[in-house]
Amino acid sequence: MGKRKKLYPKAEDELDSLKQEVAEELHLDDDVEKRGWENMTTREVGKIGGNMVKKMIKFAEKEMDKKDGKIDDKEG
Repeated sequence: MGKRKKLYPKAEDELDSLKQEVAEELHLDDDVEKRGWENMTTREVGKIGGNMVKKMIKFAEKEMDKKDGKIDDKEG
């Protein structure tokens, strides 16, 4: 990833797992294995990224529903 400071370093591994999970769901995991992430097309990585965002939004909506629409902004 870039040289920017990561706000939640522990989340990086989880995001990598989600990226791999989405690639598998889209049947792109074989392509990733053969060519590597750096050789995937913009369209392919865009598809993966877009689906990751959809999953994260769905997760956030479920969490907010559990908390009656409130967002817990406590860090930790």
